[in-house]
Amino acid sequence: MVNLETETVLHDEVEAVFLCDGVELTQEEAGQMMGVSRGTVQRLVTAGRRKIINSIVAGKALVIDNGKEKIQEIGDKG
Repeated sequence: MVNLETETVLHDEVEAVFLCDGVELTQEEAGQMMGVSRGTVQRLVTAGRRKIINSIVAGKALVIDNGKEKIQEIGDKG
């Protein structure tokens, strides 16, 4: 990426947002699928949504990080 700021979203945040917003599961159901508490899902969804909308509004590349390596970059303008 050339001179493009990035916003990094963790894999767990993307998964939680996908399950709650994409698949329309409740936070409780998403937590059961992910093996975490409803409160953890709520925290992940909140953080993920904030980062995603920030990247859109600020024109940043959205980087999805699985904790070990960056697995996907969205918005590469290079």
